[in-house]
Amino acid sequence: MSESGKINLKGLTREELVGHLAGIGKERYRADQIIRWLYLQRVTEIERMSNLSRSCRERLESFAYIGQIECLREQIAQDGTRKYLFRLNDGHTIETVLIGDKSRLTLCLSTQVGCRMGCSFCLTGRSGFERQLSAAEIVDQVIQVAEIIDAGGAARGAITNIVLMGMGEPLDNLEEVIKALEIMKYADGLQFSSRRITLSTCGLAPQIIELGQRLEVSLAISLNAAYDTLRSQLMPINRRYNLATLMAACRSYPHTNQRRITFEYILFAGLNDSLDDARRLVELIGSLPAKINLIPFNEHPELSFKKPQQKQITDFMEYLQRHNLTVMTRRSKGADISAACGQLREAVGGKSQ
Repeated sequence: MSESGKINLKGLTREELVGHLAGIGKERYRADQIIRWLYLQRVTEIERMSNLSRSCRERLESFAYIGQIECLREQIAQDGTRKYLFRLNDGHTIETVLIGDKSRLTLCLSTQVGCRMGCSFCLTGRSGFERQLSAAEIVDQVIQVAEIIDAGGAARGAITNIVLMGMGEPLDNLEEVIKALEIMKYADGLQFSSRRITLSTCGLAPQIIELGQRLEVSLAISLNAAYDTLRSQLMPINRRYNLATLMAACRSYPHTNQRRITFEYILFAGLNDSLDDARRLVELIGSLPAKINLIPFNEHPELSFKKPQQKQITDFMEYLQRHNLTVMTRRSKGADISAACGQLREAVGGKSQ
């Protein structure tokens, strides 16, 4: 809440909106009208919702408002990736990344200010954890970037895919993330289908199970090691939910041949890139319908990890392919503007000035 305790309309699901409207004596179909105004017309003032009566708008304004996050900066990488720095109403900042690839425009969303998972290779967690993002702040990243695109300030075309791989651990903010994704999927709103949305997690096993029970989206697991000792070293969450627990949760997650679980495996030179590591990975995945994204580490002066040599990457990939795993080597984009995997963080000094 903000604006003297009012509710941000962008954070309400359809049913929540229906409930609030019922409380002021307004019909259910008004919720559909408001959703179209918010996400198709992208209005910024309730007063502009012209097919609502004046009395309805006045009653709506008595408890609600249309909030906006503010774009402070856009950076463009050599490969065309764009990174946006947004200021939230309390002064904190988050980063959102737009990635162009052939016919797709993928928007990488943040779900927290900072992160508390503490992965040793990720700069976001080094900034510490400040707070959760609201559903409205998650959804508004999509709206604001769409506005920038429409104004000619970014790549041509509409956003085609959503990935929750920005700042924060999405499943550590489960309720607000589920609300935001439900809102994004409205056919009369932002219109993203389940197959166009991917949520990436470091491995909160109980929340993976709950997500699969409540919402249909693609799942990506940040794996990075195939045995517990190394994974616990890289990712402290593994001490709470080890690989056996994580894989059991993955096997419970609804999947089809069209929606296999993606395992993201960052390759670190001399650490997890040997053929023994590849063998362990094959054994870990087993018969689970999955695909592997190999991601050579994005080197950064603040971190001691190194990227493997190309031969090491190729040998690792070919071993997985020989054992019938679907594998892609992903070249992370935007590294020259710190927009690549694990490089997003809040503006220096916490709250932006």
